Amino acid sequence: MESANINSKKSSTENSADQSRIPKFYKRSIEERLHLLREKNLITREQLTTLLSQQQILSREEADKMIENVVGVFGLPMGLGLNFVINDQPYIVPMVVEEPSILAAVSSAAKVVRKSGGFTADADDPILIGQIQLVDVDHPMKVQHLLLQKKEEIINLANSLHPNMVERGGGAVDIEVMIYPQSRHPGSMVVVHLLVNTCDAMGANLVNSMCEGVAPLIEKITNAKVYLRILSNLTDRAMVRARCEIPVDYLDFNEASGKEVRDGIIRAAEFAAIDPYRASTHNKGIMNGIDPVAIATGNDWRAIEAAAHAYAARGSHYTSLTNWFKNDEGDLVGTIDIPMKVGIVGGSLKSNKAVEIAHHILGVESATELAQVMGAVGLAQNFSALRSLGTEGIQRGHMTLHARSVASTAGAPADIFDQVLERLVESGEIKVWKAEEIIEEIQRKQHQKKVQTSKSETAEDMAFGYGKIILTGEHSVVHGTHAVAAPITLTMKAKVWAADKDVQLIIPRWGVEQTLKFGEDHEYSIYKSLEMILDRLELRDRGMNIEVVPEVPRAMGMGGSAALAVAIIRALDRHFQIGLSDNEVRELSYESENIVHGGASGIDNTVSTYGNLLMFQKGTPPEMETLNLEEPIPIVIGLSGVESMTAKMVRRVREEYEQQPDWYGEIFHKMDKLALESKEAIEEFDLKRLGRIMNLNHGYLNALNVSSPEVEELISIARENGALGAKLTGGGGGGAMIALCDSESSQQKIQHQMHSAGYDALITSIKPSVSKEV
Repeated sequence: MESANINSKKSSTENSADQSRIPKFYKRSIEERLHLLREKNLITREQLTTLLSQQQILSREEADKMIENVVGVFGLPMGLGLNFVINDQPYIVPMVVEEPSILAAVSSAAKVVRKSGGFTADADDPILIGQIQLVDVDHPMKVQHLLLQKKEEIINLANSLHPNMVERGGGAVDIEVMIYPQSRHPGSMVVVHLLVNTCDAMGANLVNSMCEGVAPLIEKITNAKVYLRILSNLTDRAMVRARCEIPVDYLDFNEASGKEVRDGIIRAAEFAAIDPYRASTHNKGIMNGIDPVAIATGNDWRAIEAAAHAYAARGSHYTSLTNWFKNDEGDLVGTIDIPMKVGIVGGSLKSNKAVEIAHHILGVESATELAQVMGAVGLAQNFSALRSLGTEGIQRGHMTLHARSVASTAGAPADIFDQVLERLVESGEIKVWKAEEIIEEIQRKQHQKKVQTSKSETAEDMAFGYGKIILTGEHSVVHGTHAVAAPITLTMKAKVWAADKDVQLIIPRWGVEQTLKFGEDHEYSIYKSLEMILDRLELRDRGMNIEVVPEVPRAMGMGGSAALAVAIIRALDRHFQIGLSDNEVRELSYESENIVHGGASGIDNTVSTYGNLLMFQKGTPPEMETLNLEEPIPIVIGLSGVESMTAKMVRRVREEYEQQPDWYGEIFHKMDKLALESKEAIEEFDLKRLGRIMNLNHGYLNALNVSSPEVEELISIARENGALGAKLTGGGGGGAMIALCDSESSQQKIQHQMHSAGYDALITSIKPSVSKEV
């Protein structure tokens, strides 16, 4: 058979990459697409004939040989994912799927990524685990020791059963012995893991037969009874990792700027990392890309799904399989870590002509290469879904065409057509009567609110307050000691525009759209704080809309409430041209913090106001000193996923301080000394010293009993993977921790390990101060 895949050696990568780009492919007929593939030498003459005559479809007789009780053949569309460049190699990716938009979405995503160099991917050896179960074991540690002593004998027996696999460089490579105490049966359960490199085969039957073959030997060694002998579909020894980096210039989408798309994707990814309900849908979207490739290439998509979801649930909670973050250059970075045990040889290739054609078009030469492609496709599909969710929305994209027709029929004027269309899609009632109702409402309120103008302005036009991390001095700073804190790149943004009456607070990401009722006993402190701010600025009787775009995670001890207050105060100052100084913004936001937290130190609102790396000491006025920093300090922020109730923790520490003033006073004194030493370490850029100070500071925070199991696990992960120092940041009881690193590679390693443990983690840095004055 003639060679025709796009991975053949070519004169240059650029020319090779052109093969994966077929502009306007979707506009051609099926016959035209097939002939075009043949012209580009992507399929053979025989395959062209097969596809034109649909001979690739299974006959009933062929299907009857594959499964039992056959009554017919079920068809699914096979399409092509275009534009992929992975490890500098172009790919056209066959995909079998019934859901509309997946092929278009994944091809669009790949087109964006290829502009910045394409995807990179790597994969582990294709290791499959077989499990041999021993039950009612009286002396499990002894059995474990005996089995490990006889490891070579067990491996040799397993490999003797499949010598051809060994000749190809595969076969059994190791064993593991796991002990599980049993509550409902005598003794313990011992499980032997047989680790098998299946090379380019899927390997299920091979591993099962090896487990069967070594079971008698294991019984003889242990004098215990073997029950189950079967492979595991949690293939976490065959991981694939893919990555892409996309400059914001390539991220403009519809009416959203590249920065808006980047930030929307990052926030959506954070949601999936923290919330298992969101993570389930997030990961389903990833598998929307991976499963179609698995089906097209004849792989067991159900096993791949099982492994992916089991891996996502390995930590404290079910979480996302991808991570999206911003690097120091402001580029969007996406990564995926997912089990991927696949094969390129086996019965399905011989029994299904469509699978054989798919492999020929894809042109991979090993199971490892196929895993890399599938990982990149999953990441591309995830990017496309998050981009849509963060801008126009998945459902909106499906409904917009119909909604346009309905809005036009209802007579929507040109100047409000887009507003009508948007509201119509949001309503879910794509009906003429609904469109007419929306038109009437918009026209009635058009002179009151300039909603569309507000929505069209970018986040850069909004006032903002910085989120923060505390390097040294949490809790003690409330009692008058020094502390060092730094701003982070995550902010709270706010904008104010006029209304005829009432004050309305709008925070779409939090589902807040509330008219402020002055004088009421507010359920949430944010409304009490807002009422105070409006009173102080003598704006109580002015009608307005206050819109907030939050980036700082809620209740994670990262200064979100202070940043929110600063953003709103600055937005009011800008809109009403009050002329507030930075110090007045700081003072007013401090009053807000006292309402929200009670007895606030003032450090959060100060950092949020000035955006500087500060040494701070509470007072009237407070002592504030901007610290000199010549170059950025690499930091990883780990999010526990447990809300940090700062007011509660501050109150508890205060109460215990009042009961034991000498003991707590001594701790606060030692924390004060550490804060002063951290200032010196920062200004001398002595990161090792700063790391030791952070570790000591966390020890004192533990003495105050303000940490949590999740934070402690994150700190252990950070320290075990090279962090110079790691500690709780903020009020505690959950929330966040920070890890001090010495390089970008260290940051990435720590972040990866935190993600592997089921936590979200952000890479950032402490940067030189934006102003020398406070």
